[in-house]
Amino acid sequence: CQVIVHNVNELTEKLFPIVEAMQKHFSAGSGTYYSDSIFFLSVAMHRIMPKEITRIIQVDLDLKYKTNIRDLFDEFDNFPEGAVIGIAREMQPVYRHTFWQYRRENPQTKVGEPPPDGLPGFNSGVLLLNLEAMRQSKLYNQLLEPTMVQKLTEKYHFKGHLGDQDFFTMVGMEHPELFHVLDCTWNRQLCTWWRDHGYSDVFDQYFQCEGKVRIYHGNCNTPIPED
Repeated sequence: CQVIVHNVNELTEKLFPIVEAMQKHFSAGSGTYYSDSIFFLSVAMHRIMPKEITRIIQVDLDLKYKTNIRDLFDEFDNFPEGAVIGIAREMQPVYRHTFWQYRRENPQTKVGEPPPDGLPGFNSGVLLLNLEAMRQSKLYNQLLEPTMVQKLTEKYHFKGHLGDQDFFTMVGMEHPELFHVLDCTWNRQLCTWWRDHGYSDVFDQYFQCEGKVRIYHGNCNTPIPED
């Protein structure tokens, strides 16, 4: 078993020029902070990892595994042609809220609508990054360009604060073919913040998740059930 440690400062140095343009659209702060670049690591992982690394699973710390993570690795085999990232849907109406202006201008849109037919956006707590596919995808790499980021944020009137998750969500509205959607049981989010902040009427449509949970995600400091 070989362990390689990556220096955060070195990674940030490589990341910053790639993700600087998108930070002002998807960061909590009002400006572009050098240190914030690390929240966009997954977006450009294919550019900064050695070429011999072809697949990576990136996960948040607030997770509890109910199955062997090796089973999650098998999901790479289910990627459809053209998909570069595996990611589960967001399980709160956060993007129903964020896309309010676009939704108002486009009343028939699926953007921000709940599953199974809507596009609720993504949650980046569990990510499958097919680095080889990310490197080879002309479309994905075009979408990292500042002009493309600007174009999409203007189209969707998008201003977020969740880093890579916001980028993937916005890109997924425009190019869903780039993503393999993981079943909710691989990222069973537990946060219910939006239930108490104006969305109690539709909350359960986003929050429901059928099936045996494989990974619990205690986002927004939500306690994870004991065994």
